Amino acid sequence: MAEENKKSVAYTDDNIRHLSDMEHVRTRPGMYIGRLGDGKLPEDGIYVLLKEVIDNSIDEFKMNEGTRIEIEVEDNLRVSVRDYGRGIPQGKLVEAVSVLNTGGKYDSKAFKKSVGLNGVGIKAVNALSTKFEVKSFREGKVRSLTFEKGIKKTDKTTKSNDEQGTYIYFEPDNTLFKNYSFQDDIVVTMLRNYTYLNTGLTIMYNGHRILSRHGLKDLLSDNMTVDPLYPIVHMKGDDIEIAFTHTNQYGEEYYSFVNGQHTTQGGTHQSAFKEHIAKTIKEFFGKYEYGDIRNGMVAAIAINVEEPVFESQTKIKLGSTVMSPNGETINKFVGDFVKTNVDNFMHIHKEDFTDILENKIKETERERKAMAGVTKLARERAKKANLHNRKLRDCRIH
Repeated sequence: MAEENKKSVAYTDDNIRHLSDMEHVRTRPGMYIGRLGDGKLPEDGIYVLLKEVIDNSIDEFKMNEGTRIEIEVEDNLRVSVRDYGRGIPQGKLVEAVSVLNTGGKYDSKAFKKSVGLNGVGIKAVNALSTKFEVKSFREGKVRSLTFEKGIKKTDKTTKSNDEQGTYIYFEPDNTLFKNYSFQDDIVVTMLRNYTYLNTGLTIMYNGHRILSRHGLKDLLSDNMTVDPLYPIVHMKGDDIEIAFTHTNQYGEEYYSFVNGQHTTQGGTHQSAFKEHIAKTIKEFFGKYEYGDIRNGMVAAIAINVEEPVFESQTKIKLGSTVMSPNGETINKFVGDFVKTNVDNFMHIHKEDFTDILENKIKETERERKAMAGVTKLARERAKKANLHNRKLRDCRIH
């Protein structure tokens, strides 16, 4: 019996398979989009598919090509996205949507600070959809392709008077995303984030206009549930934007973005901001602890990085340490911006910012010390009670 159990499964040439790009995505979807899910959570795969499509349109906007994106979600199941950028080059349209590691973003001159650099995103959408359609409007012509589960079905080119740009339609495969449904509130939050990071962009979602005039300042204003202690501080520079304030609530809250991507798990840029905002304020006052300074803070940071490196395909945590190949570190870049601008702001806005901030820090410090005193007293009393309780034996004696 033991000998029989040791027999291995046959391993021959027949066991070696080659999968096409689309087959591989469908066989191992988690490698490309993370979790599948049914749409109840923001990290579910159907929102990754939507994001991958929109990211391409956002990249066009960042290249000053098209200021409007139209998005329709029909019956919470079917999605169409139309932008007015340059349109995908028609001669390479098939490869652009169905061949992995194919794209126009490897040359950093064309898309220096794009979030989608690996040539995977839109192909995953194609492979994981029961129906997928792409139209490229360029130079008076439209080339239209349709696919089913990544397999090309039709290919037509005709004359067109429509504005140049790209149209994408997809229906996620319900055999993979079982009982899926796009939740309106999750989609709206996603789209609002795009507009916060791209002032001047208008997104039409199911006929409703979404736009932002003040960037990250609008993000904080729209998401805060309590009043700020002082007006939101908003600063912008080349490749960086920050906004912050304090509230009377306990804890810290951060929103961070890289090249328009919402990094929900933070990363090197968020860590740098947290470190240097506290360090700058501490150096200004010459005292206070970092934790007391940051308590009650609500803040947002967005940076643009050349060739960003994320810790997974879903791009929710930045792993890059430098702003560009052979460039300065993200820590130094963020630190220098925060140090210069926040320090100057504190000197100029003493009554409407600096004094209010210091009062908040002092209050937090008092509460922390009072709590520490209570905790210390409780420990001392517990220790004395144990020493005087003869029924308790030292565990070292057992």
